[in-house]
Amino acid sequence: MDAKGRAVRAPGLASWLARIAPPRARGIVTIALVSDAHIRTLNRTYRRKDASTDVLSFPVSQPSFAPRMRHAVSQRAASMLQARPKVFGDIVIARGVARRQARMAGHSELTELRILALHGLLHLLGYDHHSDTGAMARLEARLRRKGGLREGLIERAQRS
Repeated sequence: MDAKGRAVRAPGLASWLARIAPPRARGIVTIALVSDAHIRTLNRTYRRKDASTDVLSFPVSQPSFAPRMRHAVSQRAASMLQARPKVFGDIVIARGVARRQARMAGHSELTELRILALHGLLHLLGYDHHSDTGAMARLEARLRRKGGLREGLIERAQRS
């Protein structure tokens, strides 16, 4: 959603993520593309860090940050909810940060959105690269190769 609450589109992002996701990740994930200011507010509220970041994940087991995002759920997703599939949570990506990171990495914004969405999905699945013994990094590397990405967020962070 943009600063005025309108839906922002990233064609193909959801279908790409569904195609490369591990089998146990079948269910519903909300992906929101927001302004840097909005993600900074979320980061300050939920992580006590007063700075913009690239991606945040909010597992359904945690209180949701954005009840107003629920109105943006498509009719198709609403009908899927009636079938009671697993709901994993919300992935929030800062569009401005993603654009800047894409420029710095020398690839498209869509490629960066894929990198960030994959990283966010793994957090929704319970992985934490800050505290695990490399399990998230290994899975991210395998899935990004499957999805045609040359690098992942964890690898990039380790290099810098």
